[in-house]
Amino acid sequence: MEMLSRENSVATKIHVRAALLAACTLLAVAWGSVHAQEIPVVTGEHWTKSSDQVKNAYLIGIANAIQVEQAYEGANPPPDAQSIVPRLAKGLKGETLDSVRNGLDRWYAAHPDRLQRPVIETIWFEMVVPGLAKAK
Repeated sequence: MEMLSRENSVATKIHVRAALLAACTLLAVAWGSVHAQEIPVVTGEHWTKSSDQVKNAYLIGIANAIQVEQAYEGANPPPDAQSIVPRLAKGLKGETLDSVRNGLDRWYAAHPDRLQRPVIETIWFEMVVPGLAKAK
């Protein structure tokens, strides 16, 4: 039975790696010769001008990236010093798509002078860090 479990775990990792490779290849083809500095950082300015549907798509993308990383790592996640994913997942535990979207909406409404702040930075410092403090 243990051998089957190991085989399933190996097969799952192979499937996850294949999916990651396919996704990376697709992104590379889609973006062609786009350089890293040309990829826009989503800021509060973008956030406040976006529909709830676009905001949800952004947040779902972040959630999917976290889930793929967690699936890939399985029962052996890297230490916190090597990856932000475990801290991100722990800090956002209990949050929903709506609660994160509404929290960002409230934060940017309360800080109109900070619209240049990247959304991912706002998520980290205004939601993840306080969530980690609560988890201790």
